[in-house]
Amino acid sequence: MDSYDHHSHADHHHHHGEAHDDHHHHTHDSMIVAETTLVGSDGRVYHSHDGLAPHTHEPIYFPGYFSRRAPPLASRNYSERAFTVGIGGPVGTGKTALMMALCKFLRDRYSLAAVTNDIFTKEDGEFLIKHGALPEERIRAVETGGCPHAAIREDISINLGPLEELSNLFKADILLCESGGDNLAANFSRELADYIIYIIDVSGGDKIPRKGGPGITQADLLVINKTDLASAVGADLAVMERDALRMRDGGPFVFAQVKHGVGVEEIVNHILQSWEAETGQQRR
Repeated sequence: MDSYDHHSHADHHHHHGEAHDDHHHHTHDSMIVAETTLVGSDGRVYHSHDGLAPHTHEPIYFPGYFSRRAPPLASRNYSERAFTVGIGGPVGTGKTALMMALCKFLRDRYSLAAVTNDIFTKEDGEFLIKHGALPEERIRAVETGGCPHAAIREDISINLGPLEELSNLFKADILLCESGGDNLAANFSRELADYIIYIIDVSGGDKIPRKGGPGITQADLLVINKTDLASAVGADLAVMERDALRMRDGGPFVFAQVKHGVGVEEIVNHILQSWEAETGQQRR
């Protein structure tokens, strides 16, 4: 990051168009948070509301293709930070339930640690601790503030720090990183997640897979959760299957009822297959 420029909130709209909605006005007026803009080494203009988490609100014009998604980083050193699974998706789709299920499934054979993101609470981390997903010292909860996608895509340092620390403390085999609940435009940076799971749920309606977004099209695995709710909300699973296949270029997806254990083993197999391929280790 090279050039810093302090400016007023009025200028902010001049620079960024109408990228912010009204709640940003209230935040700035009531809390008087200093706004900073800076130009990144990639030439993009970033801004920060708190001096800590620079991010952009650049529009994403196209959801992208599964076959052209960013590959895992060739330069990754898994002894510095273990293989990291990112779990993202809209609010209430079952991210924390999936974290819980993965911990239960893998914790006896692998050294695990988990980082959860919420915008203003430590709710999801506390849930995992309360339900004994892992020993408490293996779980960290991060509060990201109002743009949860920035913490998994742009300024990932807020997650990298605790993940590296946990990885070294517990000689982890696999790290789990749960994003805060977000919109369809959220997806993980490859700098953070070696394997990306995007989870949507049937109660959002059978239109969600075809609405796309980079999580739906480019995640390594799409999970369509809560299939038991299809009849209650009038969703057609055949439509969801057809659209998921089309939007993902045939990339893998799993129908699941995570809370009831349905589809979890299939999800675990996808993760371990990638873990073996990327780290050269053998599943146990």
